[in-house]
Amino acid sequence: MSQLFAAFGIDWRLLLIQALNFGLLLVVLSYYLYKPILKIIDERREKIAEGVRTAEAAARRLAEAKEEGDKQIGEAAREAQSLVAQARASAEERKTGIIAEAEARAHAMLKDAEARIAEGERQAFQKSERDIAKAAMLAAEKILREHAAAK
Repeated sequence: MSQLFAAFGIDWRLLLIQALNFGLLLVVLSYYLYKPILKIIDERREKIAEGVRTAEAAARRLAEAKEEGDKQIGEAAREAQSLVAQARASAEERKTGIIAEAEARAHAMLKDAEARIAEGERQAFQKSERDIAKAAMLAAEKILREHAAAK
């Protein structure tokens, strides 16, 4: 083997020293460079995993919030429809009450007008009776005067 090294011009002592230097460099780089880099990579991997978990949790919360919002919107719509229905029913009741009140007033006014007409007719009838009685008395008086004057 030494002939092979000699043929290529390699000194085995230098090769051994270079191997020792390489081993020492490997140990030093491993301790001061490789392990810190692996630690940084692991920390970064953990941060990324945490970010993914946070994003998934945020997505779940967003979906839950959207679902809750949709639910509240549905409830609000149903409540609004209920209020509109109640308002319509109340308006219909008020309309019916107002119509009934107006009909009652109209009926009362009609009865009052009929009573006034009847009173007017009665008064006109009494006046005409008085006028007829007066005219009859005047006619009778005139006949009696004419009859007394003719005698």
